[in-house]
Amino acid sequence: MIVGASSGIGRATARAFAERGDRLVLAARATTILAEVRKECADVDVLTVPTDVTEPDALDALAGAAIDRFGRIDVWVHTAAVMAYGRFDELPERVFDQVVRTDLLGAAGSVRVALRHFRATGAGTVILTGSVLGHITAPYMSAYVASKWGLQGLVRTVQQELRDSPEIRLCLVNPGSVDTPVYQQAANYLGRIGRPPPPVAGPQRVARAIVDCVDRPRREVSVGRLNVVLRAGFAVLPGVYDVVVGPLMRAAGLSGRSVPAHDGSVFAANPAGEAVRGGHLPDLRQLVSGPVVAVGAALRRRFG
Repeated sequence: MIVGASSGIGRATARAFAERGDRLVLAARATTILAEVRKECADVDVLTVPTDVTEPDALDALAGAAIDRFGRIDVWVHTAAVMAYGRFDELPERVFDQVVRTDLLGAAGSVRVALRHFRATGAGTVILTGSVLGHITAPYMSAYVASKWGLQGLVRTVQQELRDSPEIRLCLVNPGSVDTPVYQQAANYLGRIGRPPPPVAGPQRVARAIVDCVDRPRREVSVGRLNVVLRAGFAVLPGVYDVVVGPLMRAAGLSGRSVPAHDGSVFAANPAGEAVRGGHLPDLRQLVSGPVVAVGAALRRRFG
């Protein structure tokens, strides 16, 4: 089961499981894109189920469709997520709430439905995609950060509750910056289009980590060369981190392209923007000097 299979990490994960010969249930909001992903996984048995994780009972219906087709669910992967840019007080409340509803409550719904099935069958693996932003913070992304911090707490709690069920595993894969379309698809009330700050990993790298969790389940997996450094700086030098994160975000996490306020794909799928990659890697390799200059200037202002 892959929830969020139409784009980015979820779509790359569908391809990776198909290469192993696994049977697939693919779920996402965009029906036409699900049909495309099904063709990409044509060598295996695939069921597509249009699903909006924010709709009541949608995940129960999804599980029922999977069991009707295949008899059981062995692995449940949840990658569905949306994003919004804007200062917290300028981001519409409805947008903030919908991001949290999708990214946190939607993931919680997947865990709840999957565990109900796995407790009945006695075994299974749930794999969620979190983010390095579940351990650190970044300005202009309050809804996404709040969701990922909440997801981190939820996963840790459920892992504790599963200690009496060793055959049921819950894994969390935390990527750093990934080359997916989620940044272009994000709601934007900031005026500048977002992008992943370097270094940027390909979605296939995250997909490999997800697939590996099936064979070697782990509580948490980090994907990103700077994740450990960012987490250490956030925890050990919070004052310095807070000084540099704003300039760094403006220099590396936002493009120079302006954009009018819009809701992006937060409330409805945008099939035209769905793809495996977001096209960020070629441009971002040339952006190393910008963040360095911005951070240096911020430190000079702060510490003289």
